[in-house]
Amino acid sequence: MADACAPAPVVLLSGANRGIGAAIVNELLPHGYRLSLGARDPATLAAAFGPETARVLHAHFDAFEPASAEGWVTATIEKFGRIDVLINNAGSNEKVSLLEDDDAALDRLWAVNVKAPLRLTRLCVPHLERTGRGRIINIASMSGKRVRNPFVGYNMTKFAVMGLTHTTRHVTWDQGIRATAICPSFVRTDMTRESTKIGREDMIAPETLARIVRNTIELPNNAATAEVLVNCRLEDML
Repeated sequence: MADACAPAPVVLLSGANRGIGAAIVNELLPHGYRLSLGARDPATLAAAFGPETARVLHAHFDAFEPASAEGWVTATIEKFGRIDVLINNAGSNEKVSLLEDDDAALDRLWAVNVKAPLRLTRLCVPHLERTGRGRIINIASMSGKRVRNPFVGYNMTKFAVMGLTHTTRHVTWDQGIRATAICPSFVRTDMTRESTKIGREDMIAPETLARIVRNTIELPNNAATAEVLVNCRLEDML
């Protein structure tokens, strides 16, 4: 991402303890990145990756606790002095169908999938701006591009993530920040374990998605990628 004389880039990654998040950690660490990892229980980060080091910070981050976002960003700056990349990966696929009246579940989806990424974006933009080539990666979904299931809550929030990403692109472009929505279909993680629409062996490997994330981070400012659609089955839109 940076030349050899520049300090190692610092990545702030939510939902880092498992699934896509854990794959991103394992992809970035060997390439010299410094990582600020957020999870509801930091002990899960230690269990997944070992103890903190000079290159890795474990932090408490709970989408339902706005103060945890502020504390996490502050701790990151205190340890590393900068933030180069924000990856909004934490998400929920709690099921709320169109004709189901479950406002509490819908509120939880909005809190995790939309409000938390927006909050972290607001907190990180001043630090990303200072780098001259800050990056924001929002892990969205193909369900934010088209609808193929009845779960209106998930679909609505993922469409909202696309709106967040494109608004961020417009607002921060002149500050050298590039925002990208990465939209996978089925990824072989715990979130898709109950899915029967496609065999698990045919789903996207989280390690593949992690490589796409790193490639997107490392593109130069004059090769900005607004959306990356990643599918494991044929669809006309691709």
